[in-house]
Amino acid sequence: MDTPLLSVKDLHVAFRQGIEQVPAVKGISFDIHHGETFALVGESGSGKSVTALSVLRLLPLGGHILQGYAKLDGVDLFNLPEFEMCKIRGKRIGVIFQDPMSSLNPVMTIGQQIGEVLNLHFELSAADVKSRAVELLRQVGMPRPVQHLNEYPHQFSGGMRQRAMIAIALAGEPDLLIADEPTTALDVTIQAQILELLKRLQQETGMALWLITHDLGIVSTIADRVAVMRTGEIVEAADSEPFFAHPQHPYSQQLFDARPRLESCLGREKSATSPALLEVNDFKVYYPIKKGLFQRVVDHVRAVDGVSFSLPKGQTLALVGESGCGKTTLGKAILNLIDSSGGQVIFDGMDVTGSTGEARRQRCKSMQIIFQDPFSSMNPRMVVGDIIEEGIRALQPEMTEQQRRQRSEELLEAVGMTKYARLRYPHEFSGGQRQRICIARALAVNPRLIVCDEPTSALDVSVQKQILTLLKDLRTREGLSYLFISHDLAVVAELADQVAVMRGGKIVEIGPVERVLFNPSQDYTRKLLEAVPSERQPRFMKQ
Repeated sequence: MDTPLLSVKDLHVAFRQGIEQVPAVKGISFDIHHGETFALVGESGSGKSVTALSVLRLLPLGGHILQGYAKLDGVDLFNLPEFEMCKIRGKRIGVIFQDPMSSLNPVMTIGQQIGEVLNLHFELSAADVKSRAVELLRQVGMPRPVQHLNEYPHQFSGGMRQRAMIAIALAGEPDLLIADEPTTALDVTIQAQILELLKRLQQETGMALWLITHDLGIVSTIADRVAVMRTGEIVEAADSEPFFAHPQHPYSQQLFDARPRLESCLGREKSATSPALLEVNDFKVYYPIKKGLFQRVVDHVRAVDGVSFSLPKGQTLALVGESGCGKTTLGKAILNLIDSSGGQVIFDGMDVTGSTGEARRQRCKSMQIIFQDPFSSMNPRMVVGDIIEEGIRALQPEMTEQQRRQRSEELLEAVGMTKYARLRYPHEFSGGQRQRICIARALAVNPRLIVCDEPTSALDVSVQKQILTLLKDLRTREGLSYLFISHDLAVVAELADQVAVMRGGKIVEIGPVERVLFNPSQDYTRKLLEAVPSERQPRFMKQ
C-alpha cells in the first residue's frame, strides 16, 4: 500500500463545559490513501463530524485537540500556522458541510461563492470563472445552471442548496474531499448522479474521499473501507465487502437491523376506511417571472400545478419526487405559509383556503409542520425549552409554566433526548439532534395533521427507527394524520399508506404504497426506484 494521503493517529478531542473537559473523540486512528474512499459511519453525536473539523482545525468555540496528529502527505496539520492552513482548506482539502443553509453565505449569490474559491486558488479570467462555475453546477445536476448562478441560497430548495455546496467543494479540485452527509437532502436520482460524479472524479484525478454518513446504502455503493464510530471511538474497521457480508461488532449489526427497507410495506394490513381529514382540489402555486424596466410579468413558474388528493383521518400520504418538483412548496402552501394561486384546501369538512384571524389560529393548532432544515427553522437566541413551549404559549394559554415545562421535557424524552436539553441552544446540537427538537416542537400543541418535510433526513438509522416508531405510535394512539414529504423511499415504505409521486409540479402517480413501490405504472416512478442504493447490493464497481 502506498504512503497515506492523510494519516490520523491517537486523536483526542474534548469540549470545555465550565471547568470540565468533556471528551468527544477518544484516541482514534485511521489512514486515507490516494484515490481511496473511506467511510466513517456512526450515529449522530458519535464524533464523526468533530473528527473532520479537528483535521481542518475548524472546531467550534470550546473545542480543543488534546493530543495526536493529522498528517497530510507527511505534514502535520496541527503544527502549521493559520495562513498555511488557509491555503490547504478549499485547495488540498475540500469539504461538504452537513448543513448547507448555515454554511452558505446568505448575502452572496451561488456564482459569487463558487467564484470566491476559484479566484483564491487559480489564476482565471472573469469569463473563465463564470464558465467553470456553470460547469460545476451542471456536473452536480443543478437545473438551469446559468440562471441559478445569480440566485441566493434562500431561493433554493434544500436539495439544490446541497448541490451548490458540493459544487463549491469541488471547485478547488482538492486532493481530499471531506463529505459530511453530502447527499442527506438529495433525492435518490440526484444522489446517484452525485455518487457517480465523485467516483468519476476519483478515477480522473486520484482524489481521495472521506465520507461521513449514517446511510449504509451509500457506504456500500461507494466506499472502499469502513470504520464504525460510537461515542468517540472506532469500534470496527474493515474493507467494505467483508464488512457488509459479516459485520463483527454488535453495534454494527444494530445499525444494519435498524435500517428501513422497501420490503417493509409488503403484506401490511390495510388501514380501515375513514373519512377524509384533508382534501386538496386543483391546487396551484405560481411564481411570476418579471422582465424589463417596469418588471412586467411575462410568464409564471408553475411550482404546484393543479394538484388534487385526499388524506383520510389517521393515515399517511407520502409525497415523493426529485428535488425542486414542488413537494415542499405544496406542503407549505396547504398550511398557508406561502400564498397559493388557486384551488381549494378542505380540512375536516371546512374550506380553510387562505384563512385568517381566529380561523387561522385554530388551523395552526390543528396543522403543524416539521421543516426540512432544522437549523434555520429555530431561533438561535432561544433555548430549546422556549422553542418547544412557544407554540404552547400562543395556542394553549391556559397551561401553567410548570405544565409547559413538563410537557417540553416529556416531548424531548419521547424523541430520544434528555430533558436537560431544554436548557441549551440549537447550535450546541448535531444536525440529527436539532431535527429531533423540531419534531418535539411540532408535537407540542397536539395537532391532528402534521406536514413532515424530510423529518428523518438528518437522522442516523437507529434514531430514524425511533422517530418512525414514535410517529406510528402517535398515529395509532392520537389518530394523527401525516402528509409525509420525503426522498427516502425506504422510509416511505415503513410509514405510508398511500404514495403520490410528483414531477414538475404535478402528481404523475398516486396509489397504495405497496402497488406504487413494487408495481409502478409510470416510467418516472421506476426511475426513482432504480436509483435507490442497497447496502447488500453495491451499485458501482469499486476501483
